Amino acid sequence: MSVKVMNQYGSIEIDKQIISQIAYRAAMESYGLVGLAYKSKGIVELLKGENAFKGVSVEELEDNTIAIELYVILQYGTNISTVANNIIDKVKYTVEKLTSTKVSKIDINVQGIRVK
Repeated sequence: MSVKVMNQYGSIEIDKQIISQIAYRAAMESYGLVGLAYKSKGIVELLKGENAFKGVSVEELEDNTIAIELYVILQYGTNISTVANNIIDKVKYTVEKLTSTKVSKIDINVQGIRVK
């Protein structure tokens, strides 16, 4: 359940839930994003901060990079592709900066649109 990071100073293991929390916090700073979602029993639930890792899936790939998958709920009236690109850029930059791991893939799954 952890990602191993190796650099010139040694190695460290980072739990996937920590990476999920970092990705959640970075994504929530994006305009047009209402929150992350989790599907339980066929019902999509809007997650709060304490359960954020449920809306983010982190996988370690064979080439020592990670793939992140986010399940999001967007705000009505925003351009989905623009919001998704902003989330991808923000999450990739933040995760790579804080954990020193290379993010090779980020997938955005839109679970719903919220109308205010």
